[in-house]
Amino acid sequence: MPEQRETTELRAALLRLRRGSGLPVVFGGLLQDGRAMRIGETCGAVTPALHGLTISTGSGLGGKCLALSRPCAVTDYPSARHITHEYDGPVAAEGLRSVIAVPVVVRRKVRGVLYGALRDALPIGERAFDAAVAAARDVEQALAVRDEVGRLDTPPPAPGPSWEEVRQAYGELRELAPQVLDPALRERLLAVCGRLETASGAPRDVPGVALTPRETDVLAAVASGATNATAATRLGLRPETVKGYLRSAMRKLGAHTRLEAVVAARRAGALP
Repeated sequence: MPEQRETTELRAALLRLRRGSGLPVVFGGLLQDGRAMRIGETCGAVTPALHGLTISTGSGLGGKCLALSRPCAVTDYPSARHITHEYDGPVAAEGLRSVIAVPVVVRRKVRGVLYGALRDALPIGERAFDAAVAAARDVEQALAVRDEVGRLDTPPPAPGPSWEEVRQAYGELRELAPQVLDPALRERLLAVCGRLETASGAPRDVPGVALTPRETDVLAAVASGATNATAATRLGLRPETVKGYLRSAMRKLGAHTRLEAVVAARRAGALP
């Protein structure tokens, strides 16, 4: 489901943020109804105080970040004067003092916020700030690709499960096939993938291209909105290897962006 994939991307971005910044606590969430945001993922927290917290636009540090659509930070949360203090209880329960909040912005619209925090009243350095911005960009990229692919998609010609569910199942099968040790069973899985690739019945206006199995695996992951790092984790590859496969596939498809590659692959019948 789309919500599950967004949660996966958010979790992966927070893990990268924690590793890249050295901050002991990171957390974040995506907007649910265009106004309020729910903290859906935490990493490094020692209490459940933050998880599930609903953040309203303009309230607290995250709410200020939502309202201004730019990074915001405080060195000592309890005594900060330029934010409201509706969330002092949960913040104090987790023992947080210095906090940074970075927005996730897609097409000028804030879609969520990533946080990083220290349990001491110390300035958050440039390294941590850059890591937070990079993690937010990863989530933005995943959401933008998913939004655009969804907008361009043609609905399935027949009733039944949503075409997005079919494509999600296809991506999961592509991820599983290389892990199957039995050659006959692996070939059967790939044969099912081949049937799904042409199941939409949509007209193909791009000549067929000879993508390798791994190039197809990477494009299937990208089509689901996965970043290079997430695709690497799913496929058991290094991020640099994923980039190489993606560049090769884009060159064969005559594409200049990830989105163009996905659309061209579908038109060529290489993806469902």
